[in-house]
Amino acid sequence: MSKRITLVDYGMANLLNVARAFEHCGADIDIIEDPKAIQSAERLVVPGVGAFKDCIDEIRFRGFDDAIRQFMTTERPLLGICVGMQILFESSEEFGQHAGLGILPGQVQAIPKQSPSGKNVRVPHIGWSHLVKPETGRNWSDTLLDAYEGETPAVYFVHSFAAHPAHAEDRLADCIYGDQRICASVQRDNLMATQFHPERSGPVGLSLIHRFMSL
Repeated sequence: MSKRITLVDYGMANLLNVARAFEHCGADIDIIEDPKAIQSAERLVVPGVGAFKDCIDEIRFRGFDDAIRQFMTTERPLLGICVGMQILFESSEEFGQHAGLGILPGQVQAIPKQSPSGKNVRVPHIGWSHLVKPETGRNWSDTLLDAYEGETPAVYFVHSFAAHPAHAEDRLADCIYGDQRICASVQRDNLMATQFHPERSGPVGLSLIHRFMSL
């Protein structure tokens, strides 16, 4: 198993916690500010916190957008975390309409403050929620969640917006929040991403990091 992880630093993420979690799992971390360094990455991690527009603007300004798209063609593993997951989609409606990287079809939209059943929902969604399979019933075997097939592990979320994948088959896991399903994770081929924070999700999050390092 390779222990080399490349962590993208575009000025909009809490890199320290992410790096510590990977180091705890035995990874050797390269934190990069030069998009050219992505070419030699074995496994790429794109974290993110804050507003979608701020993150995607910095990624474009620093030239990481094309570098990330190019990396996706190499079939090497990529992991997006929180806003690092959202920017993989085509667009977000956070503070207006903003284009993402367009690697995954779909849009990022605000979490409704009222569920379909009329229940008031507290936004932002902060805290622990259990992962469940999406309505497609997708099997978690041989995915990022392989260790939790048949289980509903709890992970930590902090967000007000959520991705809506256009292709149901990209959806890996949901959580149920206020009687509504929220996309919690996606996976397509070598691309994996989580709306929740593995680095803040205790043993479950660390097991996901171990799994990513093994793929």
